[in-house]
Amino acid sequence: MIRRLFYLSLGAFITLWVMRRLQALHPNHIARRTADGAAGMLVRVRDFTSDALGEAAGREIELRARFGLDNAEHND
Repeated sequence: MIRRLFYLSLGAFITLWVMRRLQALHPNHIARRTADGAAGMLVRVRDFTSDALGEAAGREIELRARFGLDNAEHND
């Protein structure tokens, strides 16, 4: 009796687990996860690009000041 109850419970658990896995593969879920991932990736790329451009501009200002390139433009 205990053995049958164990296997019945195990079967129910496996059935529920498989059902949840199959629901996760539903096209709507996959599309939503893909869209969310792409949106998150876009935000990260924009942040990185903004940081990189800001650092590049800061470095350019620093180099122009060091080599006097700002003054050379005005003297021509």
